[in-house]
Amino acid sequence: MYAVQSERVRAQQQGRESGALQARPARAEDAEACAPLIFASGVREFGFFLGESDKRCAEFLEFAFTSKHGRFSYRRHHVAVTGNGKVAAVLAMHDGRNTWFDDPHVALMLLMFFGVRRTVAMLLRGLVLESELPAPKSSQTLIAHCATGEQMRSTGVFSTLFTSVLRAGLMHDEPDRQIVLDVLVSNRRAYDLYQRLGFVELPRRAPISRRLPHELESVRMQLMRRA
Repeated sequence: MYAVQSERVRAQQQGRESGALQARPARAEDAEACAPLIFASGVREFGFFLGESDKRCAEFLEFAFTSKHGRFSYRRHHVAVTGNGKVAAVLAMHDGRNTWFDDPHVALMLLMFFGVRRTVAMLLRGLVLESELPAPKSSQTLIAHCATGEQMRSTGVFSTLFTSVLRAGLMHDEPDRQIVLDVLVSNRRAYDLYQRLGFVELPRRAPISRRLPHELESVRMQLMRRA
């Protein structure tokens, strides 16, 4: 425990020494740094969907991140970086008005990376997973792939990134747009963080699918705007 705390303190000190955190749109060259964080944001979900080892899942995410299109694209992501350019946190924003091509594009990425046989099984599992993690409606923007580097957790990095992205974008340009996200029922730490950021839990639409592991039961939360 002491060693973990020491590493965290060291990370905080390094962050201060290297300058203030900066939030910016992700770039294709961030793929190597962002892929492990994106995977960490949904280890169970990606494990079920892809059915591959952790290493292969992260490699696929790095491959898909460099694409200009799709839900894993760098264009959908924002990062918090330290003064020396190190990625400290990441999140994705999916505008429901622009996600119509996401599923075909994911299928293409899977096909290119894993081949036909594996892709068919992945797509079938993806349909099951989507019953629990539905795509955003046209009136919604879905926040996903939320993760912070291990040494920077509990330092306010993600809150800084989240607030910066919303202030620079949706909260300024579209104040009435619905902002939603999904969180595992078992992930109480993340749930509490999102509550502090102003999210409230929405009622379930339907029971969890019998074909989905119970550990993937999730809740959708919506950001409540403060007057």
